[in-house]
Amino acid sequence: MNKILAIAPHPDDETLGCGGTILKHKKEGDKVHWLIVTAMKENIGYSVNKIRQRSTEIEKVIKVYGFSSVHQCAFPATMLDAIPMSEIVFKIGSVIKKVQPNIVYVPFYGDVHSDHRIVFDAVSSCLKWFRYPSIERVLAYETLSETDVALAPSTSIFHPNVFIDVSKFLRKKIDIMKLYKGEMGTFPFPRSKEAICALAAVRGTASGFKAAEAFVLLKEIIK
Repeated sequence: MNKILAIAPHPDDETLGCGGTILKHKKEGDKVHWLIVTAMKENIGYSVNKIRQRSTEIEKVIKVYGFSSVHQCAFPATMLDAIPMSEIVFKIGSVIKKVQPNIVYVPFYGDVHSDHRIVFDAVSSCLKWFRYPSIERVLAYETLSETDVALAPSTSIFHPNVFIDVSKFLRKKIDIMKLYKGEMGTFPFPRSKEAICALAAVRGTASGFKAAEAFVLLKEIIK
């Protein structure tokens, strides 16, 4: 049995990036844990109603996935660049030590959203084998509307080298995304049913599946 930690800068990143894979892990009997790094705050412009709605959405998503545990750092969304990196590293590292995952899913370092890049950098500081010995595999996922719109050349381009068959889980992944009210839009908006299915089909054609999620393998330790 594997112990999985899916790290999401914002709620919905985990579903866009590796929702089908999470469902597959659960089907195979693995324990999946969820870390949400940021949260909506009134002092950065979110209404009380919006904050309550997001809290309700998170509870619904937790129930559908059946996460073994959920952890929230509650840093202000879109404001991670104003938080000392040492504080972010400490909170993420504390969760990793508590969960003891052997597989970790992280946002891609080339994403255009600064929160994604900062989370990636913070997680990178939590991957030293002698401090976090449980981790054996680290995979970066792609996030529609973040990974696909990045403009920086070369190293910031998403070149997947791991493909996971999610053909049996794509429909449920989309259903979970719909739980996030206001996040889905009308095609050709990136976070739409059609776009999610199209990306899954493209990744599937690269790997021989009807639908796949793609990842960049960042680290693997074989014991």
